[in-house]
Amino acid sequence: MSIDPAAYARLREIADQLPRIPGTGKIEIANGAIVMTMSPVKRHELAVLRISRQLNAQLPDTNPGHIAYHGADLEDAGLGQLRNPDVMVFPEATLEGEQPAVLPHEVLLVVEIVSKSNPDNDYHNKVRDYSAMGIPFYLIIDPRDGTGIVHSEPGYESREKFNFGDKITVGPWTLDTSGLLTYG
Repeated sequence: MSIDPAAYARLREIADQLPRIPGTGKIEIANGAIVMTMSPVKRHELAVLRISRQLNAQLPDTNPGHIAYHGADLEDAGLGQLRNPDVMVFPEATLEGEQPAVLPHEVLLVVEIVSKSNPDNDYHNKVRDYSAMGIPFYLIIDPRDGTGIVHSEPGYESREKFNFGDKITVGPWTLDTSGLLTYG
């Protein structure tokens, strides 16, 4: 879904001016609206940490100069989307730039840890959005039931399901999911 560029610019301006309120997590723009999420739970953040560590250990060999990072926004103004993925793989040099957000053509992988409060967002809206942005790989990790999906190929036509405890392949990376925990 894309929106009028002027409407998106106005939403972006408003989003940038919103105060950061304790207890709220990310601010995103999706489907023509500003979306504020709750702060993630500890096990969500532990999954982010453990996946990032595994990716960062492999990136010097598979994609020198790239990092697995969890604090940046991802913006596709043409599609009217501002997302804040849980983890992205992109060149470290991107953080040196003047752009306020990472651009989709720089991103090799997006990882989302499914939240308790809005799981459909990760399974439907973000699949559509990240695919439309041309991001090669999208990994969904679902601590609600200890499963996940690796999306790849154009349009995310390939979907490989897994269970926590499996070793999975995501592009050139191998991830051990045995350290991931379900929500209590």
